[in-house]
Amino acid sequence: MSRHPDRTGLSRRDLLRFGLGAAAGLIVSPSFAAVQSQHMRMIPKTGEPLPAIGLGTWQTFDVGTSSGERAGPREVLKQFAEQGGRVVDSSPMYGHAETVVGDLETELGLGGRLFLATKVWTTGRDAGIRQMETSFRRMRTQRMDLTQIHNLLDWKTHLRTLHEWKAQGRVRYIGITHYTESAYDDLAQVMANEDIDFVQFNYSILSRAAERRLLPLAQQKQIAVLVNKPFETAGLFARVRGRPLPPWAADIDCRSWAQYFLKFILGHPAVTAVLPATAKPQHLLDNMQAGLGRLPDAALRERMADYLQRL
Repeated sequence: MSRHPDRTGLSRRDLLRFGLGAAAGLIVSPSFAAVQSQHMRMIPKTGEPLPAIGLGTWQTFDVGTSSGERAGPREVLKQFAEQGGRVVDSSPMYGHAETVVGDLETELGLGGRLFLATKVWTTGRDAGIRQMETSFRRMRTQRMDLTQIHNLLDWKTHLRTLHEWKAQGRVRYIGITHYTESAYDDLAQVMANEDIDFVQFNYSILSRAAERRLLPLAQQKQIAVLVNKPFETAGLFARVRGRPLPPWAADIDCRSWAQYFLKFILGHPAVTAVLPATAKPQHLLDNMQAGLGRLPDAALRERMADYLQRL
């Protein structure tokens, strides 16, 4: 969604244009982030730290080759790295996104600074190997930080290959993904019984089914959690259009609805990183602020959810 409303009822773009309010000042001022550090979360099985705000690329990085088409993603990736971001998540099913990530990372001189994550999304061992090799070429890397089995498609076959590649040093971490609650039982089965490092699924302030089983299971099995659809594919912004943030949102250094939604997710201790997607630099900077300052505890998270439900 291109126009995310802030507490004044104006869109994020409007706030940037007119320079209104403290929220807009935060969005456009990188100096605020410069004096703070992004919240870091540890990958449970290794202790490697990752910044808690990552970057998704679905739709937003699926662009052509011209400089005009790539201007937004280029600036987003540049600002993301400057603000301390690392985790960039893509997939072969995201059109040109893998290629755009690889090209822009090289163009911006970010080699070695990003944590590159992609997926395998096909059936059969040979087809999976071909697809993963293509992802390596598109993302311009000799070793993938994280390869995930997209939507659990032929997961048993690909998991065997990925364990081989991990032993060879071709991939650093292995994961599984899905984006619907109907797949939670299948995700839980793999999490409980297989040796994986990451799991990715949908979770938001209004879609909380993952709290019942997946998030506790991830903690129990020491599996890192990546969260997709944090804004309900922009549906949350439609719900709060024209509505004010509660005054107590300032208690967790929250100055926009985007930060409200992201901080709710990051307040859960099982979450390693959340993956909002955008091709708009002003939205990227707003999102990154959610990784700074205070986060809600369990009681405040319930208050945040209740406030939203009553709007």
